[in-house]
Amino acid sequence: MTPPLAPVGWSRWLVPPAALSVHLSIGQAYAWSVFKPPLESALDLSGTQSALPFQLGIVMLGLSAAFGGTLVERNGPRWAMTVALICFSSGFLLSALGAATEQFWLIVFGYGFVGGIGLGIGYISPVSTLIKWFPDRPGMATGIAIMGFGGGALIASPWSAQMLESFGSTSDGIAKAFLVHGLVYAVFMLLGVLLIRVPRPDAAPKAAPAPASALITTAQVSANSAVRTPQFWLLWVVLCMNVTAGIGILEKAAPMITDFFAETDTPVSVSAAAGFVALLSAANMAGRIGWSSTSDVIGRKNTYRVYLGVGALMYLLIAQFGDSSKPLFIICALVILSFYGGGFATVPAYLKDLFGTYQVGAIHGRLLTAWSAAGVLGPLIVNRVADSQEEAGKSGPGLYGLSLTIMIGLLVVGFVANELVRPVHPRHHRPENSTGAEPEEPKEAADDHSTGERERSA
Repeated sequence: MTPPLAPVGWSRWLVPPAALSVHLSIGQAYAWSVFKPPLESALDLSGTQSALPFQLGIVMLGLSAAFGGTLVERNGPRWAMTVALICFSSGFLLSALGAATEQFWLIVFGYGFVGGIGLGIGYISPVSTLIKWFPDRPGMATGIAIMGFGGGALIASPWSAQMLESFGSTSDGIAKAFLVHGLVYAVFMLLGVLLIRVPRPDAAPKAAPAPASALITTAQVSANSAVRTPQFWLLWVVLCMNVTAGIGILEKAAPMITDFFAETDTPVSVSAAAGFVALLSAANMAGRIGWSSTSDVIGRKNTYRVYLGVGALMYLLIAQFGDSSKPLFIICALVILSFYGGGFATVPAYLKDLFGTYQVGAIHGRLLTAWSAAGVLGPLIVNRVADSQEEAGKSGPGLYGLSLTIMIGLLVVGFVANELVRPVHPRHHRPENSTGAEPEEPKEAADDHSTGERERSA
């Protein structure tokens, strides 16, 4: 499929809404915790079991992004968004069938496997296109789109809760809610499919002069070469640790705040817990645009120092004092989720700095396997520890003390990995006139649309 070229006079500010329509839809994944209590009640599941659709969805997100990244670069964003629409909506429809027939495995397969493929392809679909449209502000550009993924639950959480209240929390009510999700998201994602464009070679914006930094390269590295560098794997560890720490809270958000204050004079209601999930989504969304834009000023490495170092401090405060003050618990959780979202939004620009714009979408897709690993580790640690502590007779904050300590350790590991990142060795750079390359472009435009030229020639 030939990527749709922008006509003469096309505004690049029409591209972020196209990306947002897809990311706001697939960002529903972050509202999964709203479905956990009804599913556990209707199908007699444990907390660990009810997390399986979400976990598999995140695993498939990373795997489909890794294996589909090169296809996205070759076929363009419209093809990718179409695939994402079909898979994500079909996942909900299969889940609706699974809930109606009380076959949990079908929910896991539909939402987790099929829907997860839609998550991965949809997630990376606009990234390289946005970097080409906004070479002067790559952190801000990717932050705008990926902000939508973080903000998806801001819409989906109260919407899903209202549907479950209207349809009921039985298996039939859950099935109806899944069905409505699948149909509505299909229509919304179609807007992005129709609106997306790639820049024309003669209209690609010029990149602003990069600030002096040894970590910002003007060379280009292919995806195959990038995965052979220590920088790629150090960033893999950084992303995995940051995501594991954030996703553990996010997947268990509604039950966690309820448990933390269950033994106090002011317990948290179900509606308030859903509101907490929405607040976390807002922080996740704000962090994606706020911190990624900040990284354009202070640099990617410094930004990740904030994510990982201050994030560990926030977890320590929750572990020690979280149950003594709701405002403290909520503020610390919001800061953690802003770092979690910011980490996702900043990493494409970090990759661009290290490896250039050539195949940055494919490199980004392969890096997202770190998200797959974290999607298993985070929920598994929090849910398994909580289940084991409950079996041991503990309750309230005691269910989470050990898992919070583990998260602090993981963030420290990520902090060390970020400190070890150095510029990519020149032996990994592509020769300027390598075989099969496009004719060389003017120097000032080469960095911001060389990938797009290859997409259009494919």
